[in-house]
Amino acid sequence: MDLESVRRYLEKGGGEEEDRNASTINGLPLRFFERFIMQDLRVDLIEPGRLICTFKVPQRLLNTGNFLHGGATATLVDLVGSAVIFSVGAPATGVSVEINVSYLDAAYADEEIEIEARVLRVGKAIGVVSVEFRKKETGKIIAQGRHTKYLPVASKM
Repeated sequence: MDLESVRRYLEKGGGEEEDRNASTINGLPLRFFERFIMQDLRVDLIEPGRLICTFKVPQRLLNTGNFLHGGATATLVDLVGSAVIFSVGAPATGVSVEINVSYLDAAYADEEIEIEARVLRVGKAIGVVSVEFRKKETGKIIAQGRHTKYLPVASKM
């Protein structure tokens, strides 16, 4: 693929022709992406520093191999990992500094998975969490993520 084709692919959302979906995409509500990924996520346990959720893999989040898309998994590391930071009393979750995901197995459509997030450390300026994805039925690990966030520092003024 030549460089201009790569540019068009990225700028047009994968389409080869002019963006026919621009009006639809630009008309989506704010924070649509979070709702698109996390719809039907159920919180099973929440305690200080720990969060467990159940998620039935929806068709909309499958890749071309018909299993949970890696980008959706990474987004869940971001969103669920950010949420667990709130569980230790942080007033805000800040911004991502680093997200790392190791993909170990696949989760298929309608398969129930468990997502467990744990706070490893929340300091004055940095928070670090781990997020593990497991098949609910077998406990087999699907993916492991680590998320580091820069936390807003309270002003001294």
